[in-house]
Amino acid sequence: MKIQFNSDKNVSIGEDQIDYFTPLITEKIGRFSAQISRLEIHLSDENASKDALNDKRCMIEARLEGMQPIAVTEQANTPEQAIFGAIDKLNASLRTITGRIKDH
Repeated sequence: MKIQFNSDKNVSIGEDQIDYFTPLITEKIGRFSAQISRLEIHLSDENASKDALNDKRCMIEARLEGMQPIAVTEQANTPEQAIFGAIDKLNASLRTITGRIKDH
């Protein structure tokens, strides 16, 4: 499973943050790693340089083997909170999807 981070010009994500988030993401959705070929994580600041609540947005797109990609979005006060919230949503979505596949 490949993990790719992208950010807009208003949110910067460095190598140290990527090194911090990658093992956490892998741990959280590790049981689905065989079905996921790639994760794309997009971070953005909805209000640019203005301070506001819930203006950091994280969208995670998971490319599943033999299926359409799925995407989840989370907005929070910080990029870290947005990433953690999106990971939780992705984990719930993957549980639902894989549960449906097993039922068929």
